[in-house]
Amino acid sequence: MLRVMNIRTGVPMKKSIEALVAKKLRCSPADIEHICVVRRSVDARRKPNIYLVFTVDVAFHDEEKIWRRCRDAKDVRRIAETAYVPPQPGDVVLRHRPVVVGTGPSGLAAALALARGGYKPIVFERGCDVDTRTAHVEEFWNGGTFRPESNVQFGEGGAGTFSDGKLTTRVNHPLLRHILQTLVDAGAPPEILYAYNPHVGTDILRNVVKNMRHMIELAGGTVCFQSRVTSIRRDERGRICAVTVNGEEEYETDVVVLGIGHSARDTYYMLHDEGVVLEKKPFAVGVRIEHDQQVIDRGQYGCDAAELGLDPADYALVYHSPEGRSCYSFCMCPGGAVVAAASEEGRVVTNGMSLYRRDSGVANSALVVNVTTDDVGSGPLAGIEFQRRYEELAYKAGGSNYHAPAQTVGRFLKGSSPAEGAVHTYRPGVTWTDLHGVLPDFVTSTLEQALPYFGRKIRGFDDDGVVMTGVETRTSAPVRIVRGEDRMAVDAAGLYPVGEGAGYAGGIMSAFLDGLETANEIIRKYQPLEVVVNG
Repeated sequence: MLRVMNIRTGVPMKKSIEALVAKKLRCSPADIEHICVVRRSVDARRKPNIYLVFTVDVAFHDEEKIWRRCRDAKDVRRIAETAYVPPQPGDVVLRHRPVVVGTGPSGLAAALALARGGYKPIVFERGCDVDTRTAHVEEFWNGGTFRPESNVQFGEGGAGTFSDGKLTTRVNHPLLRHILQTLVDAGAPPEILYAYNPHVGTDILRNVVKNMRHMIELAGGTVCFQSRVTSIRRDERGRICAVTVNGEEEYETDVVVLGIGHSARDTYYMLHDEGVVLEKKPFAVGVRIEHDQQVIDRGQYGCDAAELGLDPADYALVYHSPEGRSCYSFCMCPGGAVVAAASEEGRVVTNGMSLYRRDSGVANSALVVNVTTDDVGSGPLAGIEFQRRYEELAYKAGGSNYHAPAQTVGRFLKGSSPAEGAVHTYRPGVTWTDLHGVLPDFVTSTLEQALPYFGRKIRGFDDDGVVMTGVETRTSAPVRIVRGEDRMAVDAAGLYPVGEGAGYAGGIMSAFLDGLETANEIIRKYQPLEVVVNG
């Protein structure tokens, strides 16, 4: 096949992709056998003149003829189609089924690879299945019961299930295409295979994670919900030999893949008590900010996205303060909503999510400021206590009923805008108050500098009536479970920490990749428990 890059066309498109390829290669559309779009992006640098930019893989009826003509073109190169090939199994005998803890992206990826390899993993998820979990979350958002084990953070699919479902990553890895195809096979939209900033949306993600669970089970794995791993046991050599679930039932095992997510604070404390090596790591805290989606569209495209048939616009903003702090947008959700994401009683946490269509008309993003390890105090778990402190302040400022503290940008910056009445999407509700009282001084002072700067980048970003809601604290894990080059935890052989909660990933794709690579490392070492099941 030939990979053809930098195919540019105006918006809306007036020619087919086949016609654009034929024009660029100076061939006939009849020469083309089939086209696979690899990447589609939007170039809005010269707005309001907007362009779509494609990279495609093209198969021709006579590739040699086309290649002779184009071999010196900088935007054309020859490629070979490659398929993912699982690693060859090792020869170490497993005495027991491997255990996977957590059904977030890293846990699902590891469990699926192990199940398809014939290792019959048993998966323990502390929360509920996705349907039950969704009902519990909706009840909570509507002012009902908060459940510490079934919420936005805990349950089938992990925290990503209630998010924008972004599939972007800064990692460039040959397994990423396989991962995207796995998600498509589980029900994700096919355009994630080529979109520049692919996303799934929380409504579709709920079906994707359910389908992945069925794939694991069909391949020989077992998935257990409402099953929290409360302790681990090691033998006299320090190797993992068992886990205890819900404080009662013990399961013997040689291998534990630990994909706990960044909010499993009790599990971090358990691991620390068991002598597993942990270290604190940097993270970030701040607020959620909301805008009318048209404000962002016009700032990024120079017009409303719908006028050109484009997806709602997103943004990525960074400000570096003279004091050495950085404020940046995080988990930007076009056409979405700000959601209540608490996982502990008496604490308020915000997050953002979008449905697949991103059609709420409201854009939201975290605006967060970096927190260093020196900011949080001593000890590997100090970052957790730092997060808890401000989540508790937010809970009290919101009225001690899981309402969130909120403030308009104008009031936050200069106290000149009305304190109430601005549009917001957070459920179960907000309490209008001063956000300076629920965040560290270095965070609020950096936000005060960053907001006008962002307003110069996107007109209307810092308007007086724009709403900010606090607090956003779960940007990443404040703890790293230290592991070696063999992917096992230091001084805990057989324990494989993976994903965002372990401190080795930063989103759905990187977590999925970390889980898959770790499963492959296990496969290379151990014999399967049964004949490999394909599917």
